[in-house]
Amino acid sequence: MIIRPLKAEDFDAVYKINAASTPGVSEETPDDLRTIVGLGTCLIAEGDEGQVLGFLNLIPPGTMEYKSLNLRWFEAWLEANPVKLNYVDRIALAPEARGRGVGPQLYKAAFAHSEGCDSIGCEVNTAPDNPGSHRFHQRLGFAEIGRQAFSQEKAVAYYVLNMPDA
Repeated sequence: MIIRPLKAEDFDAVYKINAASTPGVSEETPDDLRTIVGLGTCLIAEGDEGQVLGFLNLIPPGTMEYKSLNLRWFEAWLEANPVKLNYVDRIALAPEARGRGVGPQLYKAAFAHSEGCDSIGCEVNTAPDNPGSHRFHQRLGFAEIGRQAFSQEKAVAYYVLNMPDA
């Protein structure tokens, strides 16, 4: 497996993986997802046969083109916690890639692509709950720093992980 930046020819696979990962990640139209992955750094996990196994999308705080209430939450949190943070907009794996070490490898690459940052932040759904993602992020060392409810059907927990060398 290799981790590399998104190529245009990866998009159909990325879209299918995103769709297969909802509601763990937000459902997007193809055009919206194309815009979102174009706003930052989208890293692809590529299998030995060239197949896309998963992706992780990083968007730096201050990217106003991204209308994410979660990114705005982190920007407000940063006002009281002056660290340099990179935001994980989403991480999603193909169903057949889950439990094979792909997620930790994507995060390892995210650290390398976040040079100069102190931390990485992300959110995990609490409504609908995504217990597998909570366990995954906690195993990697992420600590919960807050929560936000948008409605009875949509709420998240916010997590931060200090960079390994920070």
